[in-house]
Amino acid sequence: MALAESIEYDKIEVVGKYKAVQVRKATVITRDGTEITRSFERYVLHPDEDISSEPTEIQAVCNAVWTDAVKTAWTEYQKSIAP
Repeated sequence: MALAESIEYDKIEVVGKYKAVQVRKATVITRDGTEITRSFERYVLHPDEDISSEPTEIQAVCNAVWTDAVKTAWTEYQKSIAP
């Protein structure tokens, strides 16, 4: 009876004017190759974040949509709402 745990990034969505990247991470537990449980964690990445620790698939999406124009617009927006 062998238990195994794996991580899947099963949803990557780009939303909004500033191209926020929403990620759903699934943790899957299997016993002898049969899935017995799956739990989810969601998080959002914005253009000013360090993505170096993200999986390459997520980095590729971020790099594709976070153009210089998007990064500049996000920075200006952040400045406009800062106290």
